[in-house]
Amino acid sequence: MQAFKQRHSFVRLAAAGVLLAGAAQAHATSYAYRDLGTMGGNYSDAKAINATGLVAGNATNSGNVIHATVWGSNDTGVLLPLAGPKANSWAMGMNDAALVAGYSIAQGGNYHANVWVGGTLVDIGTLGGSNSYAVGINNAGQVVGTSDLAGDHASHGTLWSGGSLIDMGTLGGNNSVAKALNDHGQVAGYSYIAGDRYLHATSWDRGRLVDLGTLGGNESTAWGINNLGAVVGTALLAGNGGAHAASWWLGGVADLGTLGGRSSGAYGINMSNLVVGQSQYDASGFWHATLWDTAGGIFDLNDYMDASLAQAGWVAYIATDINDAGWIVGSAYNTNTFETHGFLLSVAAVPEPETYALLLAGLGVIGFVSRRRLA
Repeated sequence: MQAFKQRHSFVRLAAAGVLLAGAAQAHATSYAYRDLGTMGGNYSDAKAINATGLVAGNATNSGNVIHATVWGSNDTGVLLPLAGPKANSWAMGMNDAALVAGYSIAQGGNYHANVWVGGTLVDIGTLGGSNSYAVGINNAGQVVGTSDLAGDHASHGTLWSGGSLIDMGTLGGNNSVAKALNDHGQVAGYSYIAGDRYLHATSWDRGRLVDLGTLGGNESTAWGINNLGAVVGTALLAGNGGAHAASWWLGGVADLGTLGGRSSGAYGINMSNLVVGQSQYDASGFWHATLWDTAGGIFDLNDYMDASLAQAGWVAYIATDINDAGWIVGSAYNTNTFETHGFLLSVAAVPEPETYALLLAGLGVIGFVSRRRLA
């Protein structure tokens, strides 16, 4: 079977946040909003941003085929090479050396986890089943994601490290998913508990899988982790009446709240413990991209969008990642044209990042070392 599909709507819509601790960058920092555009189609999304300001995500071309894409500091996206007989590929994570993790359609129509290393695509395989999906890569070249087991009877969170594929196991249920990792190899994700009825947020460190618990409801999921080990995810409240962004830190769990609506979720966290995600901003149920910080709580990232874009119908509905400089990426939806575009919010005080082309030129040695790690 393919990697199992989540049954519960809150898993698809919400993520959670971390216990906000330490000095945070000021939320009032001047941001510049950039529409990342597409490769000629009507869709793009931004999934990850690295320390140099490069953005990884996906974009459609004029034939409406989706491509794994990297955007540099200018307005041009750089298409990554593709694998297999079909032209679809997805980028999900990127490290500071511009190594990109994702997946593409392989021979036979299955999906295989990939790493793009200096322009070369490496298929990193499965746990013996038909499909695998990579979603993150750290600065040590370790990759995290999910893979089908032999016989395709289940899917487990997976760590690709030093040429080995490590099955992270479950909390007693049949399936688990890994969503993020830090530079220490610590992983965040979620797993079915015994009985396969409920999902619980998990952390994984050197073979130990930990149930992070919930906010009083039946389920939770984890989507991000920083180098301090702080985890962000989603958790149902007591009575299962709503899902809120939640944070796990040193054995505790905290509710990050919402912009005013019923539910919220967080997907990324940086070393200043700034958290990004999405929140319903009123009773209408519409989602807005959201920032949580220690200086005062929760902020609607649409407040930083250019007025002309907002008047044209654009709404930033999700923020997916934030780097340590405070730069934020996510996706916006146009209520007039029904297009979705990735966006970048850059901090004006931070120096311009290297362009992708310039950085790629220096990846020869990095690519060789990384290939050895992944081999």
